[in-house]
Order: sequence, then C-alpha cells, then structure tokens
Amino acid sequence: MRYFVAFSYIGKSYHGWQRQPNAHTVQETMEGAFSTLLRTSIKLVGAGRTDAGVHAREMYAHFDVDDSLDSKDLLYRLNALLPEDIAVQNLYSVPDNAHARFDAIERTYEYWITRRKNPFLKDAAYYLNLPLDINAMNEAASLLLKHTDFECFSKSNTDVKTYICRLKSASWKDDGEKLVFTITADRFLRNMVRAIVGTLLDVGLGKSSVQNVNSIIKSKDRGEAGASVPAKGLYLTQVLYPKNIVNING
Repeated sequence: MRYFVAFSYIGKSYHGWQRQPNAHTVQETMEGAFSTLLRTSIKLVGAGRTDAGVHAREMYAHFDVDDSLDSKDLLYRLNALLPEDIAVQNLYSVPDNAHARFDAIERTYEYWITRRKNPFLKDAAYYLNLPLDINAMNEAASLLLKHTDFECFSKSNTDVKTYICRLKSASWKDDGEKLVFTITADRFLRNMVRAIVGTLLDVGLGKSSVQNVNSIIKSKDRGEAGASVPAKGLYLTQVLYPKNIVNING
C-alpha cells in the first residue's frame, strides 16, 4: 500500500531534504523514524528537494508498506520520535501509482526579508536594512511570468534535463514586520528562487533596472543574475496535487 505523508521542518540543522553521504538530512532522519516504528526499511520519495538551510512549512513524500496503517497512532509515535524541528501533520492512503514528486502540479515558495533587527527572526529571515523600491521589485517580478526558460537562475553544473518552468505568480508584499516574496510554478530549479530574489533585490536597491531582468533571463547565464540570498529566509509553503490522487489541499 502507498501512503503520502505531510510534514514540515526547520532547515537550519539539515543539509537539505535529500539523503546524501556524510551529511545530516531531513530524508535520512525521517526514514530512520519510520523504519524504527514500522520495523522495516522505509524509503521516502519527496515532492522535491530543498537545499541546505531551507525550510518547509508544507512538504509531502510517499512510501510503501505491506499492510494498512493506523494513521492516528503512527502520527503520534512519529512526532514523539522525531526531533523538535520536524513535524508530521497527516498520512493519506493513495493509489499505488501516486507519486509525491511527479504528480505534484504546483509548488509555492516564500522568501522573508526583515528590514529591522529582530532576534526572533535571525534564523528565519534575511536581515537587510537598506531602502528598497518595492514597486520596482514588483514590476520586475511581473516580467518573470513572460518567460519559461530560467537557466540563468539555476545552480551551475546541475543534472537537470530542462530549464523550463511555468510560473503562475510572483510578487512582493510588505506586511510591516517582514517583506515577503511569494512565487508559484509547476517546478523550480535548484537555487532558482534564491537567485531570483537576489536579482529582484538588485532592482530594488537601484543596482539594476526593471527591464534588465528580461536581458538577464534571455542571457541564460547565471553570472548575469544577482547573487543568491541566504537560505534561512526561504520556505516551501505549498504543494498541490490533482484531486483524483487525493484531496490533500481541499
């Protein structure tokens, strides 16, 4: 039987989601807890991979077991065993061919910036105490929607087969305490959101023009885009699936 698990984590102590040799990851930690409680080797397949230090407020993975599970009991025991910076919210029984990564149709990220020193946000947002032109940053963000090839924002030397991503929305909002960038697409490249934010901040700081964003994207050159902002401000906030798989988001 196949199950989807919904969970969240603070990424500060982890070298990203995906299991890696000689690195402490969320996947490794969660697989250890599942395997211990279910007394069999459990492999989790995530909806995507987050880089070192990136957080997830909503993440999904799937796994297979031979028999049906008591979801309520397993949730309680998982949360008791997992460290405080990882929490499991729900388990869903899904069709055997449902796939946490390939069946996801939409993903949303947020990036948080604080413009005043706040000790409660020191590990949760990027502190940038400089004047920013939010209107120009939103104008530049709207230009992203006119493109689909985002090679210029991708981490170098990756093994991706395509740089095509279909963006649905991208905008900045000032909520007083934080400046939040929200972006939604069918998929994202490694380092893409942090590179986009860095590029838009260059516009907001007057280092680059709004229209230069088009030239940067057309160049397909990572060196033309802005520097990547720190990972601690980035959050995966939502993953959407078709309702015929399971009405997770309904």
